[in-house]
Amino acid sequence: MLSGSTPVPDIDARWRLLNYFSWYRLIVAGFFFGVILLSSRPLNIGSQDPRFFLWTSGTYLGLSIVALVVETHWRKAFDSQLSAQVIADIVCLTLMLYASGGAKSGMAMMLIVVLVGAALVGQGRLVLFYAALASLLLLAEQAWRVAFLTGDSSDFYYTGLTCIGLFGSAIAARLLANRMIANEELARRRGIELADQLHINERVIRDMQDGVLVIDAQGGVRQCNPRARALLGCTMAHPRMLADFSPLLAEEFRVRSARGIESELVMQVPWTGRDLRVRFLPPGEGGNALIFVEDVGRLQQEARQVKLAALGRLTANLAHEIRNPLSAISHAAELLADEPSGKGIERLTRIILDNVQRLNRLVSEVVELGRRDRVHPETIELGDFFRHLLDERALHDAGNLERISVEIPPGRWVHFDRGHLHRVVANLLDNALRYASQAPGAVRVWYEENPAQDRPSLHFVDDGKGIIDTERDRVFEPFFTTRANGTGLGLYIARELCEANGARLFLLENAPGAHFCLSFAPWRKPAEGEGKQA
Repeated sequence: MLSGSTPVPDIDARWRLLNYFSWYRLIVAGFFFGVILLSSRPLNIGSQDPRFFLWTSGTYLGLSIVALVVETHWRKAFDSQLSAQVIADIVCLTLMLYASGGAKSGMAMMLIVVLVGAALVGQGRLVLFYAALASLLLLAEQAWRVAFLTGDSSDFYYTGLTCIGLFGSAIAARLLANRMIANEELARRRGIELADQLHINERVIRDMQDGVLVIDAQGGVRQCNPRARALLGCTMAHPRMLADFSPLLAEEFRVRSARGIESELVMQVPWTGRDLRVRFLPPGEGGNALIFVEDVGRLQQEARQVKLAALGRLTANLAHEIRNPLSAISHAAELLADEPSGKGIERLTRIILDNVQRLNRLVSEVVELGRRDRVHPETIELGDFFRHLLDERALHDAGNLERISVEIPPGRWVHFDRGHLHRVVANLLDNALRYASQAPGAVRVWYEENPAQDRPSLHFVDDGKGIIDTERDRVFEPFFTTRANGTGLGLYIARELCEANGARLFLLENAPGAHFCLSFAPWRKPAEGEGKQA
């Protein structure tokens, strides 16, 4: 067990321990020297030869100072420095033991402290050498006392017990040191492994597609990944409380954490319109709870993209094939209209033309869907944009203009593809006018800003009956429509165009009619002269 294969602490730690040992030696030597020098009646030390004790303790103090200076400025030959210091300790303490009257003076206990310290600082079998040297000097001192002084030979019994104690203390201390060194090495390796594992976990959590928040019992955020901030729309530099992310989420956490069970919540984030699935895990022994935030819209989007990938390839060919017969049908209908009039011919002609227009509209929307990735964004001033849009609508439907109320302050800019924005706004206005009343201002459009997220938004609300709950989750699905002659692609294409421009289109609660919100990407103030074109 005392072989050289014993684990050894790093060299810096060994020098640090030797430094502590040297300071202990300096304090002990200074104590003995001060007591014998300053006290007129010393405490049983130097009782046999005070003058010899004084010189020995003074020499011991000087050696202690030299040893401390050497090891501080010359950190080399560790084992040699340790051995020299321990040998000096043993020799000086044995001489002071002799000057104090022998082993019965109690000075032998100081040798045990030295051997234990040497065992904890040093390594290998040297500790047995130190114990053997101390035992030989004690026996030699006792033999000198018996041979030349008034010592009793029976005192060899006490000296022998002291020597056995020296060996026992040295071996026990060394075994304890081996265990401490092994535990320290194990702790060091475990610390490295734990640090690596924490680093890996941090990277995994940071790059997760789901948000993760660690919440303490008071609702404080101990840790969160960037995805959680993005999903919950938090733009604060250093959010401290869960309420800084979402007041609704903080309230739900307060209620659910008291239950002590895992639960889920589906919520919609204002300003971003994201549908999130939030999973609450109960607090652990440390009082911290976990909250996982999952983007339901992302899962739906992935599934929708898989379906639409095949649909896109089909519709690309379908649109090309339909246009040719459509033109022939339209031409035939026009020729049919030139024939002698009759109720039957007029009815058939109207049916043909209506279906041609519906097919042509469907093909146009499919083609528009295929162009969603052709984005050419520009900086647009919303006030000018709506003025030109309403002027254009006035040429075709001037009677409905007074039904539209637009509330947009001047100098409000967004970054968007102009053609895409025209298509999105036109679709939302058409839907609102279709279900709104005939009263002036039945359709309201207003501008709103969220300073915390730097995302401007447009709200479109009509005074109709609104959208029933069973249809709210399907309004953005392709080919879903409640009109007999509708294609079901208008809102779907509008949302796809918004996402292509970094914006989001989502449905809010009825107010009282349908309430759509177009949330633009974070905008910047345009440079001088930028965005002046209409």
